[in-house]
Amino acid sequence: MPKNDNLTQFKAGDITIVENKDLNIWKALLPVFVLVALLAFNVFVYGDDALSGSNQFILLMGAAVAAMVGFTNKVSYKLMIEEVAENVKSTTGAILILLMVGALAGTWLISGVIPSMIYYGLQILSPTIFLAASLIICIIVSTATGSSWTTSATMGIALMGIGSALGVPPGMTAGAVLSGAYFGDKMSPLSDTTNLAPAMAGGDIFEHIKYMTITTVPTITITLIVFIILGFTIDTVGTANTQVMLTGIKASFHVTPLLFIVPLVVIVLIVKKTSPLIALIIGTLLGGLFAIIFQSAIIWNQGLRYQVTKVPEKYSKMVTWDNITNNHYQTPGTYKLVTKADNITLQNPVLFTLPESNKKVSQIFKGSTTILEDGKVVGELKVTAKPTSFFTTAYFAVMNAMTVPTSINTKSKKLNDLFSSKGMGGMLGTIWLILCAMTFGGVMDAIGALAKISSAILNLFDSIFGLFASTVFSCIALNVTASDQYLAIVVPGKMYAKAFKDKGLAPENLSRTLEDAGTVTSTLVPWNTGGAYQSGVLGVSVHEYFIYAIFNWLSPIMTLIFAAFKIKIKKLVVK
Repeated sequence: MPKNDNLTQFKAGDITIVENKDLNIWKALLPVFVLVALLAFNVFVYGDDALSGSNQFILLMGAAVAAMVGFTNKVSYKLMIEEVAENVKSTTGAILILLMVGALAGTWLISGVIPSMIYYGLQILSPTIFLAASLIICIIVSTATGSSWTTSATMGIALMGIGSALGVPPGMTAGAVLSGAYFGDKMSPLSDTTNLAPAMAGGDIFEHIKYMTITTVPTITITLIVFIILGFTIDTVGTANTQVMLTGIKASFHVTPLLFIVPLVVIVLIVKKTSPLIALIIGTLLGGLFAIIFQSAIIWNQGLRYQVTKVPEKYSKMVTWDNITNNHYQTPGTYKLVTKADNITLQNPVLFTLPESNKKVSQIFKGSTTILEDGKVVGELKVTAKPTSFFTTAYFAVMNAMTVPTSINTKSKKLNDLFSSKGMGGMLGTIWLILCAMTFGGVMDAIGALAKISSAILNLFDSIFGLFASTVFSCIALNVTASDQYLAIVVPGKMYAKAFKDKGLAPENLSRTLEDAGTVTSTLVPWNTGGAYQSGVLGVSVHEYFIYAIFNWLSPIMTLIFAAFKIKIKKLVVK
């Protein structure tokens, strides 16, 4: 391929910026237009399942379109791959933090930290201030879990029922629930969007959270005041009773204020400027330790395994275990043998059923069966199953909570939905999205499209307010067109990073705006995955709760107000 003399590269900190004089603004925007169109169609087809992988592939398709634009402008394949590699490398810290957030969520669940937060939060509920109390409860739950969807599907459903019994309009209740639910989705370090925004903007998660408080605290304060006022304007009847859920939590966990030592330690570490990754690792390990100390019943229930003896060598050619892939530690369940040949039969193929338990199991289980070959007895096979010690059981429980899906069964289905965690494995979808977004962004970098678009933005919006406004409108537009809050963060985040940098603005300005305008407005669009999900779960249409979802529509307005008056606009520190 001929060398492109109009292609120039220069460093902006750790970022390589490519400018391409051959590229006009319409060619630079072509991959964006194609990407948005494909994403909109894909979400229409897949609905809520679009993030399972198809959206990620669409981002790669957008990268392919950008690559074709690059090829027509004499940009080499090697340069594109190098830019993609550089982009992916820049997300290493964010990916590691995401994995640790998943691990932390798991140990905080089995240790009782999250359930204790919810337990004490529920007791704030009072019929006289139902709407304000609902907002506070959902703030606590969403901050503890990092999920707006989980909050609305658990606390939200319960509060909708209580609100109905009290005579509160369902739109008001839903608005309070969603305002509180999206507070945690936006602010909690356990939230994937809270991790995604700074990853796209090139900032630090805890600096991002700290900077978000500047606009979020006034927004949630106004929201709380409005709901307090609304509470005095409506007549409530009945009694708010959360005793069933409180009893369910107490029956499943050892609830104690001592468990709050774990999050307090993490907060202190963060305040002391400890590396976020180290703070999260310590918080995860402390969660595991507190689970062993305070939640022995859950440790036994989640981690109990059995050592099952191997089939003796003399019978190994005749029979084998039906559901054992290795012969070291096995989960509770029914275990039986199967034959390896048609002429081999077993008198009693089911040898034993190994039970689950909430306490130590001392019994050694024994099983035996007679093996017959062509109807004749060839021998009797005897096996045993020995339960694991507390140390080994605790290792299984804590390690699984950190890495794979974990759920705590209670007598309440609502609590069962709430008390579940996906561990590190649950973060892989977001990590996958980041990698595909970095591929798209890397190719766009390499062909000079981002520099061209950023330049056009700066020419179009010469003021700092104009840049903030264009980011806000881009996020909302993507929530409307692409119908997904993650994409409303990813695409503008990558496209506007250079523009903010060129204006001398710290990345926290961009990441905060992405959350103020991208994360929280998704639930205000009926066909967006957020809006469709929330209205379906709460049983209230978007147009009914729209005006009462105060936190959600006030957040982008608040960020524009702060930008217009140049309040707390953080400047880029040149090292």
